[in-house]
Amino acid sequence: MRYAILLLCLSLTAYGQIASGAADVGKGVGKAAADVGKGTAGAAADLATLHPIDAATSLGKGGAKAGTHVATGTVKGTAKVGKGIGKGIKKIL
Repeated sequence: MRYAILLLCLSLTAYGQIASGAADVGKGVGKAAADVGKGTAGAAADLATLHPIDAATSLGKGGAKAGTHVATGTVKGTAKVGKGIGKGIKKIL
């Protein structure tokens, strides 16, 4: 019972930060998916018009931007989740 109350207090006090962190991770993944789609579409269009070098460039740019967005979203999200958990533990102790 004691641990259930402890977890409930932790979750209630840290919920805002944790939710915000999860949203940042989701935003990063969403932006990455859009970048991959744009890069793939651009590459397909370049291949259709017989421009293989431009196709490779488009695909590479899409992948690079996607990696950047995933990394940024994950770092920001993890930091906010950690901050929220720290606040929750601080309130309990």
